[in-house]
Amino acid sequence: MQRTAEAVSLGHPDKTADYISCYILDRIITQDKNARYAVEVMIKDNTVVLGGEITTTANLNELNQYVKDALAEIGYDERYASIWGKYAIDPTEIKVINMIGVQSADIANGVDNDGWGDQGVFVGKALYEKARQSDNLGLDIKTQITLNDERIETAIVAIPMLRDEDLTDFIIETLGEKPTQIIVNGTGRYTYHGSVADCGITGRKLACDFYSTAAPIGGGSPWTKDASKADLTLNVYARILACENLADNDECFVYLSSCIGRAELPSGLIKTIKNGVVTYNDLWCNQKPSTLIKAYGLDKPIFAKLCNKSISGILPNFDYDR
Repeated sequence: MQRTAEAVSLGHPDKTADYISCYILDRIITQDKNARYAVEVMIKDNTVVLGGEITTTANLNELNQYVKDALAEIGYDERYASIWGKYAIDPTEIKVINMIGVQSADIANGVDNDGWGDQGVFVGKALYEKARQSDNLGLDIKTQITLNDERIETAIVAIPMLRDEDLTDFIIETLGEKPTQIIVNGTGRYTYHGSVADCGITGRKLACDFYSTAAPIGGGSPWTKDASKADLTLNVYARILACENLADNDECFVYLSSCIGRAELPSGLIKTIKNGVVTYNDLWCNQKPSTLIKAYGLDKPIFAKLCNKSISGILPNFDYDR
């Protein structure tokens, strides 16, 4: 059986964008370990666009310099530019477009109570059509369904509302059955939405648009987030659980989902493969974000190092200082 895997260096523009965001996050965590951070980066020619949300007590006056310092660490410095000229980035010509705002207070409601700062594995469109006809419901919607033995165990909806509205009957009617649990807006409030509350960038919804749960990822890039975001910490946790449960199996996959503003995970599953035989075991996880963050040192400025080494280098005894 043939398999092919891909890796890119930090000099690849996609990875360069990742590293810039991680580098900025490290500088902020050095000043404020409780910072909330979600910053996307786009880089083209000598222009770097920063878009996202930061809530912190740290000084953000040096963002432009952080971008240049990150590029220099990668190797895109003045020496490199003198060799490559017009064929590469010129740090003396870098222009930074700063479109960073403050994290939505709606999200903070849940995160400050030790809930996750986002949710993953998204399905469903019926609410969008309802919202288009509504004067109360917004269009920036995420829905998530957890099945258990083909029954819907949990239905999670994040939908902007100007006024509280009970969507229970509509959800049940749309699904064709009554879930064991329905959660609407897990942080308790959701008004700021769309590009006012979040930063959109191409390519981040490939999983749900093309592959659904065949590609078990959702949300944004781990490299643009602080550790309160499930995109980062649950990816790390899933990797560590997979390594721990690999044992003498040929392969091991760990699937986790999260609900914004809540600590307990709606679902968890460990899939192992040995000699072509597939085994599934349920995984119940109620580890609070703060517990996992502390356990894996994700409240420290180690994100640029992790970005450089990649998630695949993270093991339970991973040495962040090596």
